[in-house]
Formats: sequence, C-alpha cells, structure tokens
Amino acid sequence: MALRVAVQMDPIESIDINADSTFALMLEAQARGHRLWHYHVRNLALHGGRVTALGEPVTVERKHGAHWSFGPREEIDLGGMDVVLMRQDPPFDMAYITATHILEHIHPKTLVVNDPASVRNAPEKLYVTHFPELMPETLVTADRGQIMKFREKHGDIIIKPLFGNGGAGVFHLKPGDSNLNSLVEMFTERSREPLVIQKYVPAVRQGDKRIILVDGVALGAINRVPAEGEARSNMHVGGRPERTTLTEREQEICARIGPELKRRGMIFVGIDVIGGYLTEINVTSPTGLQEIARFDGVHLEKAIWDAIEAKRRGG
Repeated sequence: MALRVAVQMDPIESIDINADSTFALMLEAQARGHRLWHYHVRNLALHGGRVTALGEPVTVERKHGAHWSFGPREEIDLGGMDVVLMRQDPPFDMAYITATHILEHIHPKTLVVNDPASVRNAPEKLYVTHFPELMPETLVTADRGQIMKFREKHGDIIIKPLFGNGGAGVFHLKPGDSNLNSLVEMFTERSREPLVIQKYVPAVRQGDKRIILVDGVALGAINRVPAEGEARSNMHVGGRPERTTLTEREQEICARIGPELKRRGMIFVGIDVIGGYLTEINVTSPTGLQEIARFDGVHLEKAIWDAIEAKRRGG
C-alpha cells in the first residue's frame, strides 16, 4: 500500500541525520514505497476550506551533506495526502496551536500524526498533570506567593517555563539558593504564562528515562544521564544516552497512560520518567528513535509505520 506522505518539519537541511527521529521515519516510509513531500509550517495555508502548503517532493538517504533531494517546488494539496506527519519542533506557542487548527480541517480523512486536536489539548507539561498520582509533587502557577510556599515546603526544587522545550529555561534551585525571586521576575517579565515548579527528584543523577509508546504500547527506551554540573539530561545540552530496560514501576506508568494515549489518536509519544515519577508526556515531536536503534537494534520507526498503515486500512 503506497501512501502519499507530507512531512511538516523544520528545514531538512539543518537536521542531524544520526539523531533526528523524523529522518528515521522518512527513511522507513521511503523503504516501504511511500512517496514523500517536505514543507515548513510557515508555508501552511487555509483558503476556502482547502489546506495547502508550498513544498517539494523529497527523497532521503543516509549520506552526510547530501541526505535529501528536492523535486520542483509546488503547491501541495494536503487534503489529497494519505498522511501528514506533524514533526516541527516546539516551542508550543500560538503558531504551533494555529497549525493544529488548520490541520484539523483535513483530519482524519488525511491521517495527521499525531491527531492535531489531541496535540493541541495535550501540551507536555500540562497533560501530564492529569496523572498526579504518577508525578513528583508539582505546582503550576504565576502567583509568587504560592511559589514561595512551595519552595518553603520542599526546599530543593526545579523551576521551568510551562511551554519551553529541550531543557531551555530549566533551573535547579537547591535549599539556600537566593535566586528564586530573580528567576520569577525574569520569567514573569518575559511572559504572562504560569511556571512549573516541581519537587526535585535526586534520582535524575542516575538518568531521565525516555520511553517510546507506539499506539499506546511501550516499545523501547533510553536513559539520558546529565553531564557533571548540569541539571538537565537533554542530549543536545550534554546528556549521555545509555542503554536501559523498563522497571516494574515504569511498566505500570505506561499501562496506566497507554490506553488514554491510544484513545486520543497519539500514535508516537515519548514520556519522561525520573526515579519512578512521570515528568512529561511528549506528543508534539518526540525523539529517541535512532538512539534506541543503536543500543537495542530495534527500529521503532517500523512499528510506527505499521500503526499508521493499519489506521489507513481502517484497522
């Protein structure tokens, strides 16, 4: 079953072909005989109920410096595609939200992965709060007084922006650290959005586990260990990926949230677990496929395309 697949992503020229999960998905799609188109979210358009984008047919190969080849630029009728992969990186801002509204005009006739309405309703650091029994104690607020009370109670805390991504703006404040007032001022001057304040989980020094769920089922994971002197485990800020397996507690977390992810049309999801606590549910543009393949020899992009093809067949 050859599919017509449009990939909404950041510029393909700039990706790291040894780490990018979208690239792995594109290679697998191409190997299955699917035809690929590439476009940027800024070239998305809605006119008279018709959703289009300026983009190009594309072929990909694992060849450094020449990993893509474009055909002539054209207006892509996204309503005529079989699948749209919504894979641009956050931040989850109004531009991101607007893209979900536009793509909702074509879904599910054109299968958008992940479901755009569900993506819009499940920002990483808010959707996870629907499972408070799985989380470290967490406060979401812009109120300085409540933040100070939380700090007085827990002492050792993490403070981060609600709609940040990639570890940007994440601070670990140890007991006695005098920077909290300044940080709150800085955040509130830059944005009216609430902040996320969490009880610090010391187990992060042993790693922040990224678990990949495909259609609600946990199929692979990597552990990301922060660099010395760094509170964040994100790989692009020096986190070291390690091979790992799931603990019984992590399996329980996945079993608890998996059915709800599947019900919401979330085919490809990456969750973050630290010390047995669920900290984020990543639905916008999850990563980790290539790292899992290197450690375990398991290519989860195959399972993702199996799930997509099953949905296109009505399964």
